[in-house]
Amino acid sequence: MPPLSSFSRSRRLKSVGLLAGLVVLLGLVAPGGEAASRGRTRTYFIAADEVRWDYAPLGFNNITGQPFGEAENVFVQQGPDRIGKVYVKALYREYTDATFTHLKPRPPKWQHLGLLGPAIQAEVGDTIVVHFKNQTRFAMSVHPHGVFYNKNAEGAPYNDGTTGAAKADDAVAPGGTHRYIWQVPERSGPGPNDPSSVLWMYHSHVDESGDTNAGLVGPIIVTAKGKARRDGSPKDVDRQFVTLFTVFDENRSPYLDPNIQTFTGDPASVDPEDEEFQESNLMHGINGYVFGNLPGLRMRFGERVRWYPFALGTEVDLHTPHWHANTLLWNGNRVDLVETLPASLKMLDMAPDNPGTWLYHCHVNDHIDAGMAALYTVRS
Repeated sequence: MPPLSSFSRSRRLKSVGLLAGLVVLLGLVAPGGEAASRGRTRTYFIAADEVRWDYAPLGFNNITGQPFGEAENVFVQQGPDRIGKVYVKALYREYTDATFTHLKPRPPKWQHLGLLGPAIQAEVGDTIVVHFKNQTRFAMSVHPHGVFYNKNAEGAPYNDGTTGAAKADDAVAPGGTHRYIWQVPERSGPGPNDPSSVLWMYHSHVDESGDTNAGLVGPIIVTAKGKARRDGSPKDVDRQFVTLFTVFDENRSPYLDPNIQTFTGDPASVDPEDEEFQESNLMHGINGYVFGNLPGLRMRFGERVRWYPFALGTEVDLHTPHWHANTLLWNGNRVDLVETLPASLKMLDMAPDNPGTWLYHCHVNDHIDAGMAALYTVRS
């Protein structure tokens, strides 16, 4: 075959370029070279709502089975200059449709999520669409970890050189809405050493420290291609438990002043700079519950159980979740304890073989004393 003339080579290159552009335009390949999604579109209607949250709704220490004593009352007792165990918080909650008038009931399998937002589940190849409405008094957003997003779906304001529509996602004003679209390419799913699903998270990122201490955080679970059920959960798992270990610093929440005005007996007597007052507002919780008040950690003997512990917070948020009586596999290692740092996410598999009600807690001494503990039950 005779060599192509320079004119023919140029025309062919232009044709290839036009074809490549058409492929990207049609959504067959993402601009960065990632294969675009050909799976399901998974749609969620999630609002940021202001909620009165009770860190200890049972009203007693469920680890000891005893009424709250002096040590617990540092954190849970209401008084003239103490807020107590109920706080106004901002939480992600799922609705049935874009009218945001009907809350979607949380099924029993996710009862343990507590103050966490709804579990967003997807399979590699899917597209996640989150219709978000901000029903709080402050600007909020939704920022995801791990998935593929463009600048108009990042949910974080900073000096990134973007303008216009690419900034609308950064901070959604009170009463405002935004649609976030995230792709789930292979690099968002399990790696070679991971199990069939991996944990990511989403949270508000306008004032990240304030927003997350207010409660705006939730889980994203991504399952490998071909290994998911219709709802996105992994086929090789019977139960999934997501547990957030963190010290919610209510002093850093934007709702501190409303909480003082609403819940203290004598708001005028409160000194927000007082160290003992600040200590009383450090809620050492698992999914927003303290002293064993977390419900829903129930499983059956021999089930395939996947645990997803993670953490948020400051330098005090070095946590060591520990399971009594049963062991787990983490990255091929046999463990009954795993380490988490702020924003670290872990996946562990348990085949419970020891029936009973057992302790699940952080092994840091200060956190034990302050109530960062729960109970889990293995039914025979």
